[in-house]
Amino acid sequence: SCTSRLVYLPQIKPEHDIETPHGVLHVTMRGSIKGNRPVILTYHDIGLNHKSCFNTLFNFEDMMEITQHFAVVHVDAPGQQEGAPPFPTGYQYPTMDQLAEMLPSVLTQVNSVIGIGVGAGAYILTRFALNQPSLVEGLVLINVDPCAEGWMDWAASKLTGWTSNLVDIVMAHHFSTEELTDNQELIQTYRLHIAQDINQDNLALFCGSYNARQDLGIERPVAGLNENTVKTLTCPALLVVGDTSPAVEVVVECNSRLNPTKTTLLKMADCGGLPQIVQVSLVPSLFLDIEHHIKHLHPYCYLYQLPAAGMTRLSRSRSSSSSVTSTDGSRNRNLNSPLDGPNSGVLDNQARPQTMEVSC
Repeated sequence: SCTSRLVYLPQIKPEHDIETPHGVLHVTMRGSIKGNRPVILTYHDIGLNHKSCFNTLFNFEDMMEITQHFAVVHVDAPGQQEGAPPFPTGYQYPTMDQLAEMLPSVLTQVNSVIGIGVGAGAYILTRFALNQPSLVEGLVLINVDPCAEGWMDWAASKLTGWTSNLVDIVMAHHFSTEELTDNQELIQTYRLHIAQDINQDNLALFCGSYNARQDLGIERPVAGLNENTVKTLTCPALLVVGDTSPAVEVVVECNSRLNPTKTTLLKMADCGGLPQIVQVSLVPSLFLDIEHHIKHLHPYCYLYQLPAAGMTRLSRSRSSSSSVTSTDGSRNRNLNSPLDGPNSGVLDNQARPQTMEVSC
């Protein structure tokens, strides 16, 4: 539905703390909410905060053009923001489910959101969308893992000394073995950030919460069988993963458990664990795709339109810098950008699951 809510927030500072039923969240807001447009809501992965996870993306020229028309709310998980003090001894860190339950307190004056999450943040936003489907217009989920089994189950059994090896464990979560060897400048930057800029005790608590997560319990709906009873996302979702990412298998698993008419799986060729950073030039047009999909599903909720010139430029930029194909078994077929016209795009090919492979 398109019920109206108060959408002007004159009292909110760009950075502020918000009390929630499960503790305090540090929130950073960019821009002001405009009419009934959704707000972009971001949530970062373990070992990162909103700056290290999303600054590269949101400072990119094409993304800045999009965010002129949307407010952006960045959420830092408890204790993960820059300069966060350590939690007191015995502090019980929120579970992943509780982290999702904290988000409505951030959005009390927001009409709806388009979520962009990475890793643990993608899990939290997915759980939030399952809990509050009316608040979520669409999701961009990077490296999302819907399963209960944590990657740290394996890592912790191989490494001794939890705290001393925490940085190595987090790095193995973000980057493939090839990246750890071949991309030394990127690796060194993030290793230093994780080790020096994030409170290590707080990070260990966040990692422990992520590793203890529950299975999301989502299941692909089958027409005529369980589409009215199955637990699944009801909003459009774009799943993004690099083809050499450690998360590639779990993202494919997540795709297999979602509604194929509302879900697109995007595998970025020659890309590793942080596509929003290493392939940043593609993500703005992908975001525009999800915004375009939402308009198809909720045409009467949108009385606005992004400037045609900007959409044309983004579409032209995407077509000149990437090739997009849809993979169906062993056959490839062309898949037009949803920006190309009303009869093209992901939602107009709803008969089968959509997988796009993008080479840059």
